[in-house]
Amino acid sequence: MEKIKRILLITSDKGLREVLNFCFDGWGYEVFLQDSLSQDIAVIKRMSPDVIVVDVQGARKPQMHICQLLKDDFATAFIPIITIINKRQLRQQLLDIRQGVDDYLIKPPDPLDLRIRIEMAIKRSQYSFYTNPLTGLPGARMVEDILNEKLKAGSFFSFGYVDIDNFKCFNDTYGYIKGDRVIMQTAYMLYTVIKRCGSAGDLIGHIGGDDFVFITVVDKYKAVCESFIEMFDRIIPFHYSSQDRAAGYVYAKDRARKLRKIPLMSLSIAVVNKTGPGEIKSVFEINDRVAEIKRYLKVIPSSKFMADRRNLEESAPGPQLCGNNKEQAYKPLGQVLIEKKLLSQEQLDEALKIHWKRGVVLGEIVKELGFLKEEDLREVLGGLERPLLIPR
Repeated sequence: MEKIKRILLITSDKGLREVLNFCFDGWGYEVFLQDSLSQDIAVIKRMSPDVIVVDVQGARKPQMHICQLLKDDFATAFIPIITIINKRQLRQQLLDIRQGVDDYLIKPPDPLDLRIRIEMAIKRSQYSFYTNPLTGLPGARMVEDILNEKLKAGSFFSFGYVDIDNFKCFNDTYGYIKGDRVIMQTAYMLYTVIKRCGSAGDLIGHIGGDDFVFITVVDKYKAVCESFIEMFDRIIPFHYSSQDRAAGYVYAKDRARKLRKIPLMSLSIAVVNKTGPGEIKSVFEINDRVAEIKRYLKVIPSSKFMADRRNLEESAPGPQLCGNNKEQAYKPLGQVLIEKKLLSQEQLDEALKIHWKRGVVLGEIVKELGFLKEEDLREVLGGLERPLLIPR
């Protein structure tokens, strides 16, 4: 059953209040009414509205800073605030309320227009609340909702759960900033692979930490896993120092606080396939199967993937092992530019963040930022022995 949306309407204009309250109530919203903004946001916290609609003309200016207080408080920061503004004082009022307001309408507002703005604001808020703040990918709640929709529709699909082995050791050794770079690049590589090897309508998500998921069609999961592992094993070692990369491990303390050799990061991908109408009935069943496969894969070194074989033929293969790529002849563009002293590490980091977020090739980004001239970039690319599969 869909949750009833709660609207807090703040206005001292009785005519506007009656019209909007009548419309909102008719559309099935639960409406709370206030004459003015209260200095105590605890009242709003208890209401827990989905949207706050404020008639700026009816609110005293000293009270308007409450909008910013709402945005500064963790419990209310995600609530969209829509203001209704008098057109004659639009410029001044916009200057007064530019902090803490998500949208506005000119007074008197068209009720249907306001309803559309409210629904759009709620959707934006829900997406922002349930996405991972680092990668911007859908989080666990959104992935769960999509899986439930697929199960309800009787769709066939492959669900892949991606775990980065030895990421904690890297994060502890190199620091959280470099750890975040690994996470961002992993997200970008998974997105690239899904676009290249998957199908229309596929999804990737970031459950949190170093855990990612993807949903694709059953006949695509193997190509996705193989391509993703190949790309990961080529690129991720360059996040380590040249000494650690050459050794293939780092010295670090394990969970028992004992110093030992920890291999470079690799991938474990657990796949659950739904290939028949009666096979999987709930997200909990998917989660249990993923956990079982993950426990099995975690004791196997190197990058690998395996699909749940309960719904496949008995001859279906076990873990597909893809060892870390020891051949270091390949170098991503970013590494080449660093070694040639054409970029500083700080410049590369700035360019990579844009590259991962926008999906534009790294060479174009460094030119756009003015870090490198066209002729210098052409000279570097012309000297590479093999094509760059995924620029870094």
